[in-house]
Amino acid sequence: MRKTFFCIDSHACGNSVRVVVGGGPLLPHLPVAERRALFVRDHDWIRTALMFEPRCHDVMSGAIFYPPWRDDCDVAVVFIEVSGCLPMCGAGTICLSTVLIEEGLVTPRVPGRLSLETPGGRVDVDYRMDGDKVAEVRPFNVASYLHAADLTVELERVRQLVVDIAYGGNFYAVIEPQQNWVDLDMSASDIVEFSQKLRAALAELIEPVHPEDDRIRGVHHAIWCDVPKGDADGRGAVFFGEKAIDRSPGGTGTSARMSQVHGKGRLAVGGRYRNESLIGTVFDGRVEEE
Repeated sequence: MRKTFFCIDSHACGNSVRVVVGGGPLLPHLPVAERRALFVRDHDWIRTALMFEPRCHDVMSGAIFYPPWRDDCDVAVVFIEVSGCLPMCGAGTICLSTVLIEEGLVTPRVPGRLSLETPGGRVDVDYRMDGDKVAEVRPFNVASYLHAADLTVELERVRQLVVDIAYGGNFYAVIEPQQNWVDLDMSASDIVEFSQKLRAALAELIEPVHPEDDRIRGVHHAIWCDVPKGDADGRGAVFFGEKAIDRSPGGTGTSARMSQVHGKGRLAVGGRYRNESLIGTVFDGRVEEE
């Protein structure tokens, strides 16, 4: 039926992800970055219908999967979210992989590893089964890097902020404790307000462009960082969309944070980084040299 979609709802550390397993638009068999552009041009109403109220909420992510274009991938994916169609999404990758494996929708060529063709590049996902359930998912993200360091931004209410711009599948403004912003012990509404103003100010100051794909550009996300309270190396709150605080630590945000601290000489290549979100969950990641 037209305008009818079969979806499986899932979550990664509390962040909701709606996986569209039936009814997605037919797209030409092209590299998924090009299919993403066609989806944005012709089918964005599907994203808004499935991500926003009354069928969803302000903190929603999703994924639609397709046959891969690349010979070294098992499946291609178009990520949909309240903030748009992303080049890469960590929570979307974890949930999509879990759904595909548990529901038998894809048979990986290599047992225990699923290779995704994302608009941002190939992402390998190692998974471990416990019976018929996926017990553990570990994605190896696209190449991430520090794009710009120590930018001074004029922001209402907090005067000046010094931020870094890092890429982890999406471009992030990375904010660390400083004179005009002390820590994360503040309300979620304040984080949202500051993030909206910061994003608007950055849009007038810088437009980062990915060196290999000029369709990936602009700072749409922010990660506010702090010292951890639990058993982790860092604490953070990821902002996206218009008023969303990620309920999970954030996959692309964690990668951006790792590349930022590595780019500033504070994390060795191959080192581990455990990122604690505001709700206390922990995401393990690794930074790999290109």
